[in-house]
Amino acid sequence: MKPPRRLQSLVDEGLIDLVVRQLMSGKEATVYVVRCGDETRCAKIYKEATQRSFRQAVDYTENRKVKNTRQARAMAKGTRFGRQAQEAAWQSAEVDALYRLAAAGVRVPQPFNFHDGVLLMELVVDAQGDAAPRLNDLVFTPEQAKAHHATLIAEVVRMLCAGLIHGDLSEFNILMAGDGPVIIDLPQAVDAAGNNHAQRMLLRDVANLRDFFGKFAPELLSTHYGPEIWTLYQSGLLSTELTLTGHFDRKTAAVDLGGVLREIDDARSEEAARRLRMEA
Repeated sequence: MKPPRRLQSLVDEGLIDLVVRQLMSGKEATVYVVRCGDETRCAKIYKEATQRSFRQAVDYTENRKVKNTRQARAMAKGTRFGRQAQEAAWQSAEVDALYRLAAAGVRVPQPFNFHDGVLLMELVVDAQGDAAPRLNDLVFTPEQAKAHHATLIAEVVRMLCAGLIHGDLSEFNILMAGDGPVIIDLPQAVDAAGNNHAQRMLLRDVANLRDFFGKFAPELLSTHYGPEIWTLYQSGLLSTELTLTGHFDRKTAAVDLGGVLREIDDARSEEAARRLRMEA
């Protein structure tokens, strides 16, 4: 097919030899299957901020580093340059996260290049060599659900040990490759040590996994891996070699009503954004 305008510069640079077909188009990005020499890869074209539904919420961008103080001031003021810098930082966050997590052995697509707002990365395929489906398009036996849940909990731990939290993990951004689940879509990944919302995001990611796989294996619905993982992380005891139990004894304390109400408001906002992404 004729290369889309955003991919033409990569063709001109010799980074892409052939655009095969469009793989998917969502409200965040459009992905194409491309040929690079003898390899088939995918090219993710990020949409402009005005075209996207997912807001670059302060919860996600908190404490993210920028190149210089000029950029930081422009981003804070919301100038045109600042908005462009913020958009570039949002896109490069996924690139940085992918390289960091791939190096740590996390099951994410292997990144190859980032050029002109386009991310070239591994095409995740199923056992037949076709583009891998998302988890939400599949049905599992109880045994499969428990096995995949265990794999993904281990990946969440591996990510956290590498210092990152996905921040939006669910069945909609996990692909089922021929050798198991692969985590995708990381522009909102947060630094576990530098973000004040890290705990809430980690707990939500783990709860999303529990709720999805719990539909096929109901015994998973009574597990509490999130609090267990976060407590071990805070105490400096978390490691990829540790065997988790899924149990957690909550300490009884006075209820922070204001905090509870804020959590409810946050949950409502997140559910609204989630529904928008499901419609993509």
